[in-house]
Order: sequence, then C-alpha cells, then structure tokens
Amino acid sequence: MNSAAAPELFRFDNTYARELTDCYAPVLPATVPEPQLLRLNQALAAELGLDAATLDPAIGAAVFGGNLVPAGANPIAQVYAGHQFGGFTPQLGDGRAVLLGEVIDRHGRRRDIALKGSGRTPFSRGGDGKAALGPVLREYLIGEAMHALGIPTTRALAAARTGEVVLRDRALPGALLTRVAASHVRVGTFQFFAARGAHDTVRALAEYVIARHDPDLRDDPDRFLGLLRRVVERQAALVAQWMLVGFIHGVMNTDNMTVSGETIDYGPCAFMEAYDPRTVFSSIDHGGRYAYGNQPLIARWNLARFAETLLPLIEPASTEQAIARASEVIETFSDRYASAWLAGMRAKLGLVTAEADDAGLANDWLALLTQHAVDYTLAWRRLADAAVGDAAPLAALFADAPATGAWLERWRARATRELRGAVERRVAMHAVNPLYIPRNQRVEEALAAASDHADLAPFDALLEVITHPYDERSGWERYAEAAPRDVTARYQTFCGT
Repeated sequence: MNSAAAPELFRFDNTYARELTDCYAPVLPATVPEPQLLRLNQALAAELGLDAATLDPAIGAAVFGGNLVPAGANPIAQVYAGHQFGGFTPQLGDGRAVLLGEVIDRHGRRRDIALKGSGRTPFSRGGDGKAALGPVLREYLIGEAMHALGIPTTRALAAARTGEVVLRDRALPGALLTRVAASHVRVGTFQFFAARGAHDTVRALAEYVIARHDPDLRDDPDRFLGLLRRVVERQAALVAQWMLVGFIHGVMNTDNMTVSGETIDYGPCAFMEAYDPRTVFSSIDHGGRYAYGNQPLIARWNLARFAETLLPLIEPASTEQAIARASEVIETFSDRYASAWLAGMRAKLGLVTAEADDAGLANDWLALLTQHAVDYTLAWRRLADAAVGDAAPLAALFADAPATGAWLERWRARATRELRGAVERRVAMHAVNPLYIPRNQRVEEALAAASDHADLAPFDALLEVITHPYDERSGWERYAEAAPRDVTARYQTFCGT
C-alpha cells in the first residue's frame, strides 16, 4: 500500500534528497499488517501544518504506520559513519529509519519528518529494521520532556502500533515512531565521506548545512571554519543544559551528535536521581565512557572528529594551518561550556549577578549532593524552599541533617548581596528547577503497561506530568518521588528502538 497515492498531509520540500544525491539510498517503509495510530502530538502537528482534527483515522494509521507514503514525500535512508565508544565504524546509516522529507513549519523553520522502526534499509547491517513499542514510547516521553525543559531536541510527532511482533530478549509488540528534527545531519555524516576522501561531497554537505542552519555564513570566505565554530557553540550550550537537569544521553557516539545542536537518539538515556558524576545507565557502557560527568569531555572529543572532516575546506593549501585554526576553535569549547553551565547554575541558585566564587559555591553544593547521594532534582526544589527560610524539606533529603548548614550560610550570605528578595528568589528558582522529570521507575511502569497490557493510561498521565515540569500540582506527588536507592543502583537502559 505504501506506493499508493496519499493526501497531501504536509507540504514537502525535500532539499536533502534533491541536492545531496550521494548521501542516501532511496527506500520505502515496510508495509505492516495492522497499523494503529496510538498517539499524535497535536501541538507539533499544528506547527507542521497538519490539522489533527480533520485527519482521517485510517489515513493517519496508514501514514504513521508506514503503509502509505504521503504525497510529496521522497523517502530515503541517510548514510553516515561514526565513532562508537571510541572505535571508528566506517559505515552505519539509517538501518531502521526513513526520512520522508522536509517541511517548512508555521514559524518558517525547515524540519525533517522521519519514520523510525520502518524496516530494513541498505544500512541495516543484518538487523530487522523494526522497533518495539516500549522504546518508541520512551523516545516520545523523553523527547517531549526535554522540549518542555527548553532543551533543543528531536520530537515525536506520532507513535503507531504495527500489528507485528518483534523479537528482542522476548516477543514484543512492534511500533513506529515519527520523529521531527531540525535536520538529521550528524557528525558521522561528515565522517562517512571524509573517511573515503570524498572531499567534494564533504564540501557539498558543508555548504548544505550552512545554507540550512547558518545562512548568514553563506558569503563568508571563511565559512567552513565559521561552521565549525557554530557547531561548537551549539553543542557547548546543549551539553550544559543536559548537565543542569541531570540528563544522561548514554550513547554519545559521533553518529548521535547533530550539527543542528539538537539532542537525538533516545536509546539508553535516563535522568539521574541520586547525584553522582559517575552515574551510568547504559547496559553497554561497561567502562563508563558516557557517564554523566564525562559528557562535556566526550562532546569536545566528538567535535574534534568533526573538525578533522573539515580540514581540507578550512585551509586547502596547508593541512598544518588547517589543524592550527581548527584546534583554536575546538579549544573554545571548554570555556563556552563552562560559561553556559555557570550561567545556568547561577539561575538554579537564584542568583542574578556574577561573583568570582559562584562556581565554587555551585561545585561545593554538588559535592554535598554526591557525598550524601541526594536526589538531584529534589535537592534543587527544596533549596528554593530554603530561600524563604523553610529548610526542613531540604534537610530531610540528607541522612545527616546538619550537613548543609555551613554551605547554606554561604549561599544566603551571597544572596543578600543582591536586590532580589527571598520570595522572588524562590519563585525564580522554581521556574528553572523542575519538580517533575521522567523518573526511571515511572517510565518503566508506563512502558510495561503499554507493552504488556495495551494500557496507555500510565503513559498519558506521565506525559502530562513531564510536559509541565515546573508546575507543582496536587495529585502528582508520586511523580516527584525518588526511586528507592536499591532500584536506582541496579537500573539499566538499553539501545532499543
């Protein structure tokens, strides 16, 4: 059915397929026996020009289940390479995804629409190309949580059941995710062609990315170095935001780093509960390469790999000069990250002005949380209560109640040097420190109910909570509770879609 004519749900304009013909393989989504549209992100659909209220249910199921290619789409599987846990794999690519095409949304932004779990492609490397319902819903939840937290991210437009069974560690219901992104161009996309010496294609790809994401650079003679600088800036800001909310990506391979600066590929990801920079949730990260505290270092390492692909463009006549100029840009990452992180920490601490010891104040707070294995999210919310003199809820998080005493005195003394009052400070802190995150036990409950019992009520309830992360509401208390420490200690996530 996927070759049949379909209504014009979106106004596609497929520049990637049109301009970068060496960068993909044409492919159609696999047909599935019983597509069922489970959830449609109506707000996102409206941004993309799709009126959910008028969407025929059968058409919606067929399109988002992969059985009907919408009019104007040009389905392709993108090719890329990547460093995976430090080792280079020269060919990866969309092994279970199909980029349907691009649309200009109602804000004038160009955005990709892609299916994930849509069957085998030339880049599947022996996999079945399918996705299970649990991982699809996980990506839906985490992406929408990140969006609600103001963190750049790919987003889920739809989740659909396929009527198939996929085999993983056990038989699971099959599903498809429809993902929306500013673009799906990755560091690994550049690496694929650079590794083959296809410098003309690297140039074409770089020109394309500049036109799409940094159009003000198009006429700059030094635009390729400018592109590197922009990607460094975006990734420094992004990873700082991850760190500020306790998010652990779990698999920061170069094929999972976008040049747009969006978070992509929510596989073995999770939000940290008890604060510990060594936290790892991914079942395959045995050495802790992608631990929470390593994420800024890994981002910088990945960006150096991106820089390597651009060297022939930055200084065609001199590799030595190209390396020197690119290295200068990469060296700026640490300062950019530190600046973004400290600005975010000041906001979380309720501070408006800047003083020399603010980083020390923040780091000493984090050291306390580490020493006492305190829940990261709740600690910040209870600190806001302490701003107005109610320190008891904060003290209750610490096994040693007086542990925070000396630090709280420093913080309060620092706060008194600003004009902002205590009540105003608490309000400001509540606006940047979420109360609700996708806590691991709640995510697992929702996914198990959907996968094992076809019950989406826990998913819907959790989605409602995490898309209002700052708004404390009666009846939502269980969603703010930390998991028991024995649960957190053994929790693992998996590469699943």
